[in-house]
Amino acid sequence: MRRAEKTEVCFNGEKISIENIVDIALFKAKPKLADDNAFRSKIQKSVDFLERLLAEKKIIYGITTGYGDSCTTNIPNHLINKLPEKLYTFHGCGLGDMFSQEQTRAILATRLNSLVQGFSGVRFELLEQLILLIDRNILPVIPQEGSVGASGDLTPLSYIAAVLCGERDVLYKGVHQSARNVFNELNISPISLKPKEGLAVMNGTAVMTALACLAFKRAEYLSQLCSRITALCSIALKGNSHHFDELLFSVKPHPGQSQIAAWIRKDLKVFDAIKNSSRLQDRYSLRCAPHVIGVLQDALPFFHQLIENELNSANDNPIIDGVSEHILHGGHFYGGHIAFAMDSMKNAVANLADLLDRQIAQLVDVKFNHGLPANLSGAPNETVIINHGFKAVQIGCSAWTAEALKLTLPASIFSRSTECHNQDKVSMGAIAARDALRVLQLTEQVAASVLIAACQGVNLRLIKGEIHRSTLSENICCTLDEVGNVFDFLEEDRALDSTLREVVSLTQAQHWTLY
Repeated sequence: MRRAEKTEVCFNGEKISIENIVDIALFKAKPKLADDNAFRSKIQKSVDFLERLLAEKKIIYGITTGYGDSCTTNIPNHLINKLPEKLYTFHGCGLGDMFSQEQTRAILATRLNSLVQGFSGVRFELLEQLILLIDRNILPVIPQEGSVGASGDLTPLSYIAAVLCGERDVLYKGVHQSARNVFNELNISPISLKPKEGLAVMNGTAVMTALACLAFKRAEYLSQLCSRITALCSIALKGNSHHFDELLFSVKPHPGQSQIAAWIRKDLKVFDAIKNSSRLQDRYSLRCAPHVIGVLQDALPFFHQLIENELNSANDNPIIDGVSEHILHGGHFYGGHIAFAMDSMKNAVANLADLLDRQIAQLVDVKFNHGLPANLSGAPNETVIINHGFKAVQIGCSAWTAEALKLTLPASIFSRSTECHNQDKVSMGAIAARDALRVLQLTEQVAASVLIAACQGVNLRLIKGEIHRSTLSENICCTLDEVGNVFDFLEEDRALDSTLREVVSLTQAQHWTLY
């Protein structure tokens, strides 16, 4: 998107939203710092307060002392300014895959929003450098593994601190190269971190919170998509639309569950369309779909609250209150709320994969699909015996579902005492968030597969004349058309991997028109 078309997100210490972070991550918005005097004054007061305390030779954790368990070690004045460099240097031990471009932009924006609260003792210059990295898309190359989620996401965030100083590597114009070379090319001056600024950048929950913002928007969309897929499956399987009746759901009034039922009911045109079910009650993966999807839908507002509160918090240590002139030592770097949200989200999302896997199992099985061809094959009679339609796709769905379900064990229960037992209870929030993103990926793969399978099933009914397009809702017709643009009706067998990848990508781009 061209820069002129982007909206601006103002960072001024006031509340920003999950959507703001996602928009910045996806290049739909650009960040800017507020330029009003009150905001600048609050930032400067915490800096001035710290400098006065340093001049008075006060003892302040992580500024005039060592880090973590070394907090009892006092640092001589002539070494204090070297501490931040040492902090990001010894934390340069991350491993694993690197965060994606979008994830890294979200992490930068999330850390920026914590620092603009004005309780971290950082200079305006550092905030401007973070804005510059996002705006010019100079992205620190950050390994995903190495954080235990308290003291925050220290190791991954060390890669941001180092890049601010012109060290380590960045992704710029699609190429991994040294930050120093890129800064020289663009005439950007590296900064030298002041005594509190290393802790301020690194000692917080920005990685897990950024990933949680991205996960939330994907889960929110997936809840809607699973509702649409369920409606398509109900049509293809000659389901009983009365299972989604408004009166039925009024007696168990979970609002999210009722919303899911309402969406499916609207898709099915209840009381106007298909009522020719041969079963009084459909199997649970159809009949109880609102109850399964509704768990996630009802949990989303709670997840939203936890994530957005963390996003708009000062979460490093110590907290520097320059206005009231207090140094507050605490544990706001602990990522328990994000860990709980992500552990809970991945459970609810994996259950969607399990639901859809059972739906496609019905679609392909002649014992349960009410007259559809085996494996949803659209092959003509003379070759139907050698064609296998969606047989392997259904196997793939089971594999992806099993992997998703395996990852639902809460990461937060695996707290490990570390760092000489100073960090003796940690959140594992970054691991929980990474798990949640993996579960979302796997569930989106299942959803993409069942989406095209359900459309194949509905199209088979249309071809056989068992239903007519005029009886289908506008929503269902819209999805049939959108999917039909990327997935040709499956007659003779063909490899579907490239199509599945495209449908997964379109799902993650929230391409499908839903509710």
